Amino acid sequence: MIRIFALPLVLLALHPFQSSIRPLPAPVRAELSGRFWHAGCPVALSGLRLLTVSYWDFQGRAQTGQLVVNGRYAALLAKVFRRLYELHFPIRHMRLADAYGPSRVLPADGDVTYSFECRQAVPSPCTGGSGTGSWSEHAYGRAIDLNPIENPYVGCGMSRERASRPYLNRSRLRRGMVTPAVVQAFRSIGWGWGGSWSGNTKDYMHFSASGH
Repeated sequence: MIRIFALPLVLLALHPFQSSIRPLPAPVRAELSGRFWHAGCPVALSGLRLLTVSYWDFQGRAQTGQLVVNGRYAALLAKVFRRLYELHFPIRHMRLADAYGPSRVLPADGDVTYSFECRQAVPSPCTGGSGTGSWSEHAYGRAIDLNPIENPYVGCGMSRERASRPYLNRSRLRRGMVTPAVVQAFRSIGWGWGGSWSGNTKDYMHFSASGH
């Protein structure tokens, strides 16, 4: 047993978790304005915070990632990502440029973990369409989508992402898939998981303050 756990413990000692929370810097505010935030959004830019956290990538390397989140939940989310770091849970992409950069620099695989985006909720793959007419929890900065390729939005047994099809079978856990320990990390701050929704629509990537 000592051999099994020695390597993760050594890595945590060499690369301790770090986090910080601060108001959005002027360049980030400028980057969000227009495409990702506009007048009429349900949260003001002043209500958002830049959360910087350590995470493990898919190669087992310690990285520094950033999310734009609602200021009310920033400290709680730092605790969640500390727990994910302790679990050695891998995250594919979590830089601001991955979520908000020009399209030419966005990761081609689209496997980006992010929080804030002023947009409508996305309908179930069962129904199709691009919007529901209601604000998404992301529009408030109080939701996080975690490794969306490995944790797809599923309805009627379908996903919009072809690359997610191998992950529709949730009975065989693979790297980057949400585990019960990850769900518990978010539940510890009162957040719900889209993978536990009733009915045939599940959003396995999605965690939110409201559970929706």
